[in-house]
Amino acid sequence: MDLIISAIAQGMLWGLLSLGLFISFRVLNIADMTTEGAYPLGAGVSVICIHNGINPIIATLIAMFAGMVAGIITGFLITICKIPSLLAGILSMTALLSLNLRIMGRPNLSLLNRDTIFSKLSQLGLPTHYDTVLVGCLLSILIILAMSLFFSTELGQALIATGDNKKMATALGISIKSMTILGLMLANGIISLAGAILAQNNGYSDVNSGIGVIVVALAAIIIGEVIFKDVSFTQRLACIIFGAIIYRLLLVGVLNLNIIAANDFKLISALVITLFLTLPQLKVNKRGGK
Repeated sequence: MDLIISAIAQGMLWGLLSLGLFISFRVLNIADMTTEGAYPLGAGVSVICIHNGINPIIATLIAMFAGMVAGIITGFLITICKIPSLLAGILSMTALLSLNLRIMGRPNLSLLNRDTIFSKLSQLGLPTHYDTVLVGCLLSILIILAMSLFFSTELGQALIATGDNKKMATALGISIKSMTILGLMLANGIISLAGAILAQNNGYSDVNSGIGVIVVALAAIIIGEVIFKDVSFTQRLACIIFGAIIYRLLLVGVLNLNIIAANDFKLISALVITLFLTLPQLKVNKRGGK
């Protein structure tokens, strides 16, 4: 049972990462590789801030701000330098690998005997992993409500219009450059927030922790969209969290079968995404055959 609760708890925290990627991948329609640099950036900044005596909550907010700056830089490369979005993300990700190492001063940094946002909750006497579930629930609700409110405003609708049809958005007087930078700033801010939270939950930050995280985030988005259909925008965001939980439970189930090793996580992630992307097409082909 503890394994299932742990998977649910981790799923909630990883769902925060997916909410950030949702803005760049689904709203802006950009495959932003900055994700794999912004995640360890958030982790590294929060951990080094905690090491320097900064309150964990403030350290987490600073990490989120650092991610927003990374998003602005990627947006600048795309809109001002006219670099293709995929390449711009790769350039930012590559630069952040060195920056993260410089920030931490070493490849990994432990939070042993340091206070984190989970420290106070551990004093409540909650069962194992329930403190993580509580933090995951609170942050998920806050971010989903904030995103739902933002995207219901004129600015949020302009961001959606930019991702849907740039020519139409331009005709409506929307600044494509500003919206692209804003969207990437928000996306990478949330991604860095997730990195900071997960680093504090895991008890360390690692400069290479961002490798493959975009695949995990995509898995949650795809699973949520395939399983939960015909939902409102707010419900769609909530489904991403459920998608992340389902993904973690699937991994736990596969590992318990003793078919694969823990090192095969990335392979299984790719297979899960492929499966859920293929399912809708199989249904269409099946209807066509009838």
